[in-house]
Amino acid sequence: MTQSASIRPVRARAAFPTAAAIILGVGLGVFFDGIVLHQLLQWHHLVSNWSPAATVEGMEFNTYWDGMLHSFAYVCVGVGLFSLWRASRRAGGMWSGRRLAGALLIGWGGFNLYDGVINHLVLGIHHVNERVDRAQWPIYDAGFIIWGAAMLLAGVLLLRGARRETAPQEA
Repeated sequence: MTQSASIRPVRARAAFPTAAAIILGVGLGVFFDGIVLHQLLQWHHLVSNWSPAATVEGMEFNTYWDGMLHSFAYVCVGVGLFSLWRASRRAGGMWSGRRLAGALLIGWGGFNLYDGVINHLVLGIHHVNERVDRAQWPIYDAGFIIWGAAMLLAGVLLLRGARRETAPQEA
């Protein structure tokens, strides 16, 4: 005997998987950094301030670590997509695009802040644009950190706005 659609139990609407989307945002941020800044613009490599890419050996070393960075990005994108897919199978309704955009921006902006503050300023393993005069490096690093903070803030604001939209209304 089959149940009609009208008497089937309604599944509870699954919460949006914010953590999964943040992880996906980290992966997208890493890919942008690696593809655009490392490969297309060739401004720096992951460890180019520690081991300059001026020789074949230096370029091989930097290319290896760029590959490790891209491998990390693949893991983040894979985990984020898989987690979103699993959660979508349990979801009982449509998710907010604002939540997705907000969480992606939090992940991407968070990566930029980590990279800018830790890798550029604290560890000094690379700087955003090492092809310009060394005196200009801090300007590019500051711009990168500000860009990351702006994305992170925009993501937080989008998530807050989406939560207010979906909060139960008082009668």
